[in-house]
Amino acid sequence: MAIKQPATRPANPRFSSGPCAKIPTFDLNNLSDAPLGRSHRAAVGKAKLLEAIETTREILGVPADYRIGIVPASDTGAFEMAMWSMLGERPVQMVAWESFGVGWVTDVVKQLKIEATTHTAEYGEIVDMTTLNYDNDVCFTWNGTTSGVRMASGDAIPEGRAGLTLCDATSAAFAMDLPWDKLDVTTFSWQKVLGGEAAHGMLILSPRAVERLESYTPAWPLPKIFRMTKGGKLNEGIFRGETINTPSMLCVEDYLQALTWAKSVGGLQGMIARADANAQAVADFVKAHDWIDFLAADPAIRSNTSVCLKFTDARITDGAAFAKAVAKRLADADVALDIGAYRDAPPGLRIWCGGTVETSDVAAMLPWLAWAFEAEINA
Repeated sequence: MAIKQPATRPANPRFSSGPCAKIPTFDLNNLSDAPLGRSHRAAVGKAKLLEAIETTREILGVPADYRIGIVPASDTGAFEMAMWSMLGERPVQMVAWESFGVGWVTDVVKQLKIEATTHTAEYGEIVDMTTLNYDNDVCFTWNGTTSGVRMASGDAIPEGRAGLTLCDATSAAFAMDLPWDKLDVTTFSWQKVLGGEAAHGMLILSPRAVERLESYTPAWPLPKIFRMTKGGKLNEGIFRGETINTPSMLCVEDYLQALTWAKSVGGLQGMIARADANAQAVADFVKAHDWIDFLAADPAIRSNTSVCLKFTDARITDGAAFAKAVAKRLADADVALDIGAYRDAPPGLRIWCGGTVETSDVAAMLPWLAWAFEAEINA
């Protein structure tokens, strides 16, 4: 018998985990102030870039003595830039509980060939951060974009550490409280929690990270786009909006619009509350249905942005095929786009719940998920 489709549809079916949903007020006409056809080194270009830096500082509460730079190649470029420029001065603790963390392990161990100890956990779990040696440098993700697992807090990181902490926070910034005193290098990208356009990364450095840059020279050559020092001193221009390469001023304008919107909904705490409400809507749905569960069993480490789910019904014989079929039904119905699990993750679904998503859209989508599950089980 045919399963009846729900009556209400999400106004915006975009639940992709990157690039993520644009801000609810997005309109191309709002980008008309972008200085297109102008040099990014002209006064107007530098002013826009500096505004992006300082508004980021204001919303995220980044300390005044931390540097914030706009760098090439998204979050990946920012994190690679930090690893290639700073690691090697001492051994490294590499921490991974999902795909991107595993990628950083590969780069350090196989490419840079630095003395490293690797700590890993399975998808849905997290490494015990209290077991690490913080006299070493430590590389980790704050939120596992592909596993739906996040750090509960930074309490395990000692203030008196000798090493640097390098944190990939791309799906955490603007959705979670980041303890800046525990983070020496923090990276993220615009296309995640704020739904900005891609290809630009943000690099945030503590005074300790700057000291490392000015006192240590890696044994390997650095490409131009990774170089942050000149004559042994920090290139301060990078952190005033004088970017290493040419940024897209249209993307910068889009980011500025997203930052303005974030302030209008209450800044960081407002963005956290929006993500929490979205994740709670999913949690209520999971509690009410015995055929689905979170990939992360422990509620304390469940992400409020990249929410990862798994099907638990005993009638499912091929988990990967079933999850793909459900995701396809939802996409074909135009009620949930791009919610399949990441290719390296266990079979299931991944629903983006960051602050640019409206809770009403999450609530409208979830009955369709129940419809797709029942339809696929019957099929």
